[in-house]
Amino acid sequence: MKDKYIGVDFGGMSVKIGVFDARGTLIAKHSAPTSAADGYSATMQKIARAVQDACTAAGIQPRQLRAVGVGAPGVIDGAAGVIVRWSNYGWEDKPFAADLSALLQLSVTLANDANAAALGEARFGAGKKYNSSILLTLGTGIGCGVIFGDKIFEGTGGAGTEAGHMVIEAGGIPCPCGRRGCFEQYASATALIRDTKRAMFENKNSALWRLAGSPEGVDGKTAFSAAREGDAAARKVVDAYIRYLSDGVANLVNLFRPEAVLIGGGVSNEGEALLAPLRKYVGERLYIDAAKVPLTLVRAALGSDAGIYGAYALARG
Repeated sequence: MKDKYIGVDFGGMSVKIGVFDARGTLIAKHSAPTSAADGYSATMQKIARAVQDACTAAGIQPRQLRAVGVGAPGVIDGAAGVIVRWSNYGWEDKPFAADLSALLQLSVTLANDANAAALGEARFGAGKKYNSSILLTLGTGIGCGVIFGDKIFEGTGGAGTEAGHMVIEAGGIPCPCGRRGCFEQYASATALIRDTKRAMFENKNSALWRLAGSPEGVDGKTAFSAAREGDAAARKVVDAYIRYLSDGVANLVNLFRPEAVLIGGGVSNEGEALLAPLRKYVGERLYIDAAKVPLTLVRAALGSDAGIYGAYALARG
């Protein structure tokens, strides 16, 4: 009986596979390494093998699979099933869905990985109570997915909702995209780590040194941990970071006005130390006050599994 589904979260370093039943229960997970050096054809073969290995882990036969959903990086034309451009791998105009479908002999639905994660949160995670939500993932960059009426809003040709590249500081820090002052240059985990290191060098007596050990030991938790100890330099870093994050969040809320904004990625592990001041600062920046048009701002719930849940949702339809 064809009653199982595959959710694939494909990234630059690994491919993660989830095997689901028709009710959305995650039966098994499997992962395999990926690399740009493999090239397109070998990568497609690797994903197909990973799907088969996931079936073995779940104790099912591939013939029991009904469909496959995939979240992948880059500019994705979901309707066409094409990776339009993925700079990290140097891929352009790759008919990903059709090629994987041919290898697996199954229907394959494709979406951008941030969009897939947002759909996962909307259907199974922190956004399931809301008709509309935005997921922001704070990591190396900033991922963004926008959900309205249980559907992904991806823009024309899949090229929309690149929130990390909206400018929040005119003439600001250069971004690899070619612009200056992009959101992710101020509110990603990468930006937080950079600013924490700068604060360390400017404040030799800061608790940041004790907690990190060295600049190489800094991560997204360092500044928050030191701030909890009352370190003034760390508090300054954290406050500036949250204020920049609130600028971007408020811009998105003013533009889309979702019912909820969900914050994911490693920095979201700080919980209310991040979210409480973020709610305050966002509230001060809204065009229409939340008392008139309610807004919920919470931590995402599915963590690193959001992508495979969203990919399952794509497969399930």
